[in-house]
Amino acid sequence: MKTIAAQQRGLSMVELLIAMAISSVLIIGLTQVYIDHKRTYVFQQSQAMNLENSRFAVIVLDEILAKAGYRRDPRQSMAEAFASVAALTQYCAPFAQGHAVTRLKQQGDAGQTGVCLRYQPAHDQETLCDGSEVSLSHNRAFTPAALSDTVYIALVFTPHSADAQHGSLSCITQRGPVELLTGIADLRVEFGAGDAQHKKLSASTPFKPAQHWTDADGPVRAVRYAVLVASRPYQRDGESQVYAQWLTYANSSVQARLAAQDQRRIYQVSTGTQALRNMLP
Repeated sequence: MKTIAAQQRGLSMVELLIAMAISSVLIIGLTQVYIDHKRTYVFQQSQAMNLENSRFAVIVLDEILAKAGYRRDPRQSMAEAFASVAALTQYCAPFAQGHAVTRLKQQGDAGQTGVCLRYQPAHDQETLCDGSEVSLSHNRAFTPAALSDTVYIALVFTPHSADAQHGSLSCITQRGPVELLTGIADLRVEFGAGDAQHKKLSASTPFKPAQHWTDADGPVRAVRYAVLVASRPYQRDGESQVYAQWLTYANSSVQARLAAQDQRRIYQVSTGTQALRNMLP
C-alpha cells in the first residue's frame, strides 16, 4: 500500500513554483515579441498609407500644374492668349497679362495655401479636375481659343481645425470646390519667377513663398511644393525628425496648429518641382 501511495504522489510545491516561474518568463518573452511585431506592423501600415497619399498628391499636382499656360495655337503669344483678369473667385488673386499662375488671396486665419492657374482646353469636352467637361466656342484644331474658353483653377489646401489627418486638397473652379485628396497635414508652395524677356528663372532668388510673390517679380516659370501627410494619432513611439524639420521652416500659426494636432502621428513628406513648360521657350 505504501508503494502505491508513493507512485500516485503529485508535484511538490517547490516543483510547481519552479514550473510557473519558467512559464512566466516564456510568456513574458512571447508577449514582448508580439507587442514588438504589432508595433512594427502598425508603423509599416501607417507609412504605407502616408506614402500612398503623398504619391497621389504629387501626381495630382503635377498633372494639373502641367496645363498652366497651355495655348491651343502655339503661334499665339502669352500676352494675346491671357489678358489681365481681376479676381474671379474668392480664392485667386488677379492674373496679370501674360501670366498663367498667380497666388491665392490672403485667407486670414483659415491657413489655406495653394496656387491658381489658367489655361486653354486642348479640345471640346475636356475633363477638368472637378470632373466637369468644358464646352468650347469652336473646336477647330490649332486655332486661338475664345477668351471665354479659358479655364481658371484654384488648387487649395485647407487644414482641418482639429485633426491633422483630415486636411484636404481641393480643385476649385467657377462651379465650386471639389475635394481631391484628404490626409494632408500641411502644404507649402513656392513660385520660381523669371525675366519676362528671356523667359528664364532668376539666378539670384529663383524661388520664394507663393504668398510673398507679386506681379513685379515677373511671370511664374516654375512651382515648387512640399506635402506633409499624417497618419492616425498615437502611432509613433519616439520623436519624428520629419515633423521636427517641418516645424523649423513653418510660420508661427502653422507651428501652433501642428503642435496641437500632433498626438504622436507618423509623418511623410513629398516634394516636387513643376517647370511650366508652356511658359518656357
